[in-house]
Amino acid sequence: MGPRLLAVQQAAYAVEAKIIEDDRIPPLSETLDELRARPLRWVGAFDEDELLVGAVAWSETVDEVDIDRLVVDPAAHRRGVGRTLVEEVMSRAGSRRIVVSTGRANAPARKLYERLGFEGLDEVEVIPGLWIANYAYGG
Repeated sequence: MGPRLLAVQQAAYAVEAKIIEDDRIPPLSETLDELRARPLRWVGAFDEDELLVGAVAWSETVDEVDIDRLVVDPAAHRRGVGRTLVEEVMSRAGSRRIVVSTGRANAPARKLYERLGFEGLDEVEVIPGLWIANYAYGG
């Protein structure tokens, strides 16, 4: 499962890198060992052939859930995979606040979070020229 997850992650972040015109997104260059070492909870989405087409990963505390990454195979875009994965995290979060970040120029991701009720918090330049938009839901 790990190699397929890494392939989906790389493909998904390659799309984001193209959208935001910046390939310095850390998970884009992550190795399988680095991916496995992250202390994250994961949920995957599979197609009818049981092939992984998307995944969401998060960390959590008693008060907050932090969506660390949402990746969808570009071949599965526009099929509701990302929405379903975020909704799954939302259902698991209960009454806890959920936070997420995405590239400031990533209009499709921003639209997804906004349609799900996430509110924009701020925009931060994480490294020179690379901006992210931070969102929160509930809490």
